[in-house]
Amino acid sequence: MKTDILIVGGSAAGLAGAISSRRFYPDRRVTIVRREEKVLVPCGIPYIFGTLDSVEKNVIPDSVAVKNGIDIVVDDVTSIDREERKAATAAGETIEYEKMILATGSNPFVPPLPGVDLDNVYTARKDAGYLENLRLALREARNVVIIGGGFIGLEFADELSKLENLNSISVIEMLPHCLLVACDSEICVKVEEELEEKGVTILASRRAKALAGTKSVEAVELDDGEKLEADLVILGIGVTPQVDLAREAGLEADEKTGINVDDYMRTSDPNIFAAGDCTSKKCFLTGKTSMIRLASVATMEARVAAANLFSRRRRAPCPIGVFGTVIGNLAVGSAGFTEMSAKQEGIDVIVGEASSADKHPGSLPGAEMLTVKLIFMKDDRKLIGGQVYGSDKAGYVANCIGSLVQREMRADEIAIFQMGTHPKLTPSPIAHQIENAAEIALAKS
Repeated sequence: MKTDILIVGGSAAGLAGAISSRRFYPDRRVTIVRREEKVLVPCGIPYIFGTLDSVEKNVIPDSVAVKNGIDIVVDDVTSIDREERKAATAAGETIEYEKMILATGSNPFVPPLPGVDLDNVYTARKDAGYLENLRLALREARNVVIIGGGFIGLEFADELSKLENLNSISVIEMLPHCLLVACDSEICVKVEEELEEKGVTILASRRAKALAGTKSVEAVELDDGEKLEADLVILGIGVTPQVDLAREAGLEADEKTGINVDDYMRTSDPNIFAAGDCTSKKCFLTGKTSMIRLASVATMEARVAAANLFSRRRRAPCPIGVFGTVIGNLAVGSAGFTEMSAKQEGIDVIVGEASSADKHPGSLPGAEMLTVKLIFMKDDRKLIGGQVYGSDKAGYVANCIGSLVQREMRADEIAIFQMGTHPKLTPSPIAHQIENAAEIALAKS
């Protein structure tokens, strides 16, 4: 088989890379090779077990690729001959390519805990059959322990709180608060309170020491000796990049940080690009290694890689990291640095915070409070991060903050940023949280 553009991996980065390749090079043959028969929406996995109650409702339809004239091969690329520009598959096929994008993604991190290989210990693996088994197992479970209090762990906890068969749901988090990597402590506390109101037990500043049981898990032992009854455990600790294929092909890659790429998403082979969770990344501000793994970053990198396959057109910016979630009735968003993470890097900051209703006047039906916190560098007043919480407008506001960070805007520029407003759609132009938070920060400087 021959193809002009071979994309290895069919999730967020692979699909976005294929579609962009088609747009930039309409006369080229584009082929995706993926392991999975069905591709899941990565960020939708927790909702399979509560809101959706179905794996099938969280599947990306192949029609998205087919209507763009993209070939799909369900197989596993096992090796790459870079000199001959050929890829071998598990099914014994050989695929000749001109250019390649590696979008091999990441694997859930499984900690080296005793008992982690017991039955009924699960991760958020992007495998439809595996997750269907988890969905069925949860219907039989009584006591669930989630190890990891990041976004995916808390989203699991929130969704599982809807299941009537569960007696207890516990979240173990090694940091002082859940979500502390993305949010400052005062916001983390609000999220934890939301979960506790739904019957979820939060065990922060605690570590899992071992999983106990004979064949299936029966308990989780903590580092202080406490044991939690558990007939099902979910590991939500993070991910590691899939770099085996790249390393075996002789490409520069690190098993912890990912495949080395340049600003154009080129690997150490000029004919092979890489994008998504499998690639190495740097912090937009410090230049240090970044462990951000997000579908939004993956698709951005894939669009850059595709654009540059046959000529350099785009540079990939370092990821800022724009997060968002809804826990219970509380929506939370974050972009860039938190106040805490900035101070840990030795960065002096000034902070502005503003709250108002997300509609105006606040007496309109459905109006809810929304709070924005912005973090600026003290010396030049440049925005380096922000958080938002309250109503479901938090998602779009977090994206707005991320855009301002990416454009390196200063507090004085943000204070006069022109926002379109409408009573039913936005906060009042008088009390808009972003501009007001910037002005409050300026008043402190």
